[in-house]
Amino acid sequence: MLLELNVKDIALIRKAAVRFDRGLNIMTGETGTGKSVIIDSAMLALGGKTRNDLIRSGAESAYIELVFSVEDPERLDKLKELDIYPEDGLLVISRKLLPGRSVSRINDETVTLSRLREVTSLLIDIYGQNEYHTLMDRKAHLRILDDFLGAAAQKERRSAAEAYENWISAEKLLASFDLDEKERLREADLAAYEIQEIEAAGLKEAEEEELSQRYRKLNNARSILENANDAYRALQNCDTGRAVNGIAHAMRYDEEGLRGIYEELMDVQSVLEAALGDIRSYVDELDMDEGELEETERRLDLIRSLEAKYGSSIAEILEYKARKEERLRKLEAYEEEKQRAAAALEKAQKELGKACAALSAKRREGAAQLCAKILGELKDLGFEKAVLEMQFVQKAPSADGYDDVCFITSLNPGEKVKPLNEVASGGELSRVMLAIKTVMAATDDIPTLIFDEIDTGISGRTAQKVAEKLDLIAGRHQVICVSHLPQIAAMADTHYVIQKTEEEGRNITSIERLDSEGEIQELARLLSGESITRAVYENACELKAQAQKGKKERRLL
Repeated sequence: MLLELNVKDIALIRKAAVRFDRGLNIMTGETGTGKSVIIDSAMLALGGKTRNDLIRSGAESAYIELVFSVEDPERLDKLKELDIYPEDGLLVISRKLLPGRSVSRINDETVTLSRLREVTSLLIDIYGQNEYHTLMDRKAHLRILDDFLGAAAQKERRSAAEAYENWISAEKLLASFDLDEKERLREADLAAYEIQEIEAAGLKEAEEEELSQRYRKLNNARSILENANDAYRALQNCDTGRAVNGIAHAMRYDEEGLRGIYEELMDVQSVLEAALGDIRSYVDELDMDEGELEETERRLDLIRSLEAKYGSSIAEILEYKARKEERLRKLEAYEEEKQRAAAALEKAQKELGKACAALSAKRREGAAQLCAKILGELKDLGFEKAVLEMQFVQKAPSADGYDDVCFITSLNPGEKVKPLNEVASGGELSRVMLAIKTVMAATDDIPTLIFDEIDTGISGRTAQKVAEKLDLIAGRHQVICVSHLPQIAAMADTHYVIQKTEEEGRNITSIERLDSEGEIQELARLLSGESITRAVYENACELKAQAQKGKKERRLL
């Protein structure tokens, strides 16, 4: 969830720090205090568009920082796939605004805006401003539908994905048959020549190492012989017999003291005689056949010439030969193989069409159910005459099937049914998204949701319904909402007030977390304005009590 929002030198904000809690976080304040600046700052940190006039007058730069807590193992795995690793469970998103440019970071590592948006899309979504809205992305409409269907369409989605992969593989295979007859014959002749050349060499796996060792010995036989004879003569000059005789004579006078030395000298003499014998045998057996040397050299040259053509080792040469044999087989049966590949592609295409159709049928069935549920929520939110459908257009197949879907709607009487983003204002879009999130509360996995402008143009019973639905969603998500309605503010788990004061002749926006008494005072202000009578105060207390009572009842269900 979002733990902190820190803002410095944005618009009227000199410095502000907000620490959010779980559940429903409500921000209120008088018109013109800068409530929208708080949401705009969060949008900027998430990769929204910047303007030079956002930097507070007199400041050289502006800075926004979001601190997220990430604990869910599945979300941590998704971040890991993006090479993002929270430190001690925390992920810090920051953006520094400078005239004409900006710098974004994730845990102090500079990132591009596209990467920033990719990462933050796993953590937070903001509703209310057209430039940063899930409902503006048609791809998101399909995700909403598939999330609603869940396991009910899992088999069909898996079948479509597998069929698409099979089709891609079959298409690539057929595309590989791109030779004309002349090219086919030329490649076949070359493959046959290469295979014959390798076969003629009669290569064996460990042959090169054995030949190299043999070549070194034969090529250096004269040097080996000279050094061995030198060693033999040197050992011959070691007069161990004289040393043994000397100690033997001395032992007549001190056998106990010299027995060990005598035995050691006997061992040395024995070892020396054995070494002399071994050297003589080696020299006698040393092969200095010039013909074998030349043959070994020729064999090594052959192997290395083949390695220069076909691989860096005998094993790689033999692997190359196996590939060429398989390729030659296909070239010799080229037309038959091509026909089989074409038949396989046709079959894969039919299977893909069948799988996509089955998935589309599931989606159309689910779309009717989803739209009916969303419409029920929209009526509670003041859209009594709303029409909502999901439009299906068939596109080129992909792993997601061939459906391109879009919510189309008429939110007010007399309006034509059009794509959602063409008929809804920011506030209306927020309420539509609230209706969708209410329906999807159990399956939506984005942990933090921010709603802005959600109470535009509503009051009374509709405002109460909006408050209840926000609270329902807050049972499973962290919700942050800017509002000016007491019914919504009373539902807050945590309440903040945004104020504008004058310091040194300049307006400054600040934000403060309210205690229990502060919440009642702010509710009273929302109910009656500046004049807070005892009746208004008591009304505020009652409104808060009723809201908290309803909250407990809903969260027990």
